[in-house]
Amino acid sequence: MITLYTIGFTKKSAEEFFELLRHNNISKLVDIRISNSSQLAGFAKGKDLEYFVKQICGANYQHITDFAPTKDLLAKWQKKEVDWQEYTNVYLSLLKSRSIIRKYGIQHFDKACFLCSEETPEFCHRRLLVEYLKEHSTEEVEIVHLK
Repeated sequence: MITLYTIGFTKKSAEEFFELLRHNNISKLVDIRISNSSQLAGFAKGKDLEYFVKQICGANYQHITDFAPTKDLLAKWQKKEVDWQEYTNVYLSLLKSRSIIRKYGIQHFDKACFLCSEETPEFCHRRLLVEYLKEHSTEEVEIVHLK
């Protein structure tokens, strides 16, 4: 069985965030944000996060922008120019057009945790991504959203 985890860093302290990763024995943190260098990200800025994840959790870090929505789609969602269903449809089409199943597969992500900024997974592309990976997998997949 393959286990895929997701997490958002918003409204989490660094202690809470890294303890969730460590407690769940995450092997890799996969950053799926468009940009991972915003000053507003605090402890979750890419270079810092890579260091912290390795030192605190003994896990690897990978930033995969193929898993991120486009800047245009994200902006439309944030401005409420598209509803969740439209966002979902466009995002899933992006995953298909980017051939993520062929390029990445799912085997490399067992015990990996997919990171985005959203506090919860309900309206976040991290949930859509792991569900897409599960749907296109020939193996049994469990999804765990860390909160």
